[in-house]
Amino acid sequence: MNFEISHRTVYRYSARVSQSHHLLHLEPRPHARQTVLRHSLLIDPAPASKTDLVDDFGNPASIITVEQDHTELVIHSRAQVDVETPENFDPLSSARWNDVAAQLRANLGSGTFEAILYSCPSRYIRPSREIYKFARPSFPEGRPLLEAVRDLTSRIYQGFAYQSGATDVATPVEEVLRLKRGVCQDFAHLEIACLRTLGLAARYVSGYLLTRPPEGQPKLIGADASHAWISIWAPETGWVDFDPTNNVTPKEEHIALAFGRDFQDVSPVSGVLLGGGEHEVEVAVDVNPIVPGRL
Repeated sequence: MNFEISHRTVYRYSARVSQSHHLLHLEPRPHARQTVLRHSLLIDPAPASKTDLVDDFGNPASIITVEQDHTELVIHSRAQVDVETPENFDPLSSARWNDVAAQLRANLGSGTFEAILYSCPSRYIRPSREIYKFARPSFPEGRPLLEAVRDLTSRIYQGFAYQSGATDVATPVEEVLRLKRGVCQDFAHLEIACLRTLGLAARYVSGYLLTRPPEGQPKLIGADASHAWISIWAPETGWVDFDPTNNVTPKEEHIALAFGRDFQDVSPVSGVLLGGGEHEVEVAVDVNPIVPGRL
């Protein structure tokens, strides 16, 4: 499926900013099922410098410096991406989860080298006894890995309420577990914490999800949003995606932006400012499928 993506971020400052430096993760990541056909960035005020790079996790990124005085910064990313449907997998045929954990501990096999990076604690994801106790019912000894992850994904979906404003980016996973509410970022962090507590490798995926309006109603401009889900490493299949917010295995309507250990690694826009005072941010995201033959 082919998509046009628009991601527009506007920062408004209460005081003048004389200089700012930003790290951007706004170019969709190419991978085995995803081809980036084009990408552009419009930045106002225009940056004095822009450096494109690939970060330590293999994501395309840019570093910009704005040296012009400003009270508003606009960063508009536009992309066209083609996403293929993943191959079907049988969760019951996957390796036993405890065997996979042992394989990661021993660093056995060529595929484990990258995966080990995603089995360690990170800034926003620190396994704990309470997280372990929550995760363990899905992982009896000998259960196939992907069946166990599917069960954990379903339990998070059924047991937690989606509620904007209940948490923020720095809310610990233990607090999310206690509150039983949050947003997609929280549910991804929680599931990854559960998996890492058990010695498994799981990574955070930031991206977009195609949303559909109610039948008979037009799609609202800017009504789509950034999304987050997880990938678990399995020796037979490599990385397999699960979305605990929606209790699905992502297909072609999940569009990956970047992979990391947690949100900190893949924040769409981060940086430092000289000046600025208080600020507010406005984000508008549009994801639209391209219909063949339509201009």
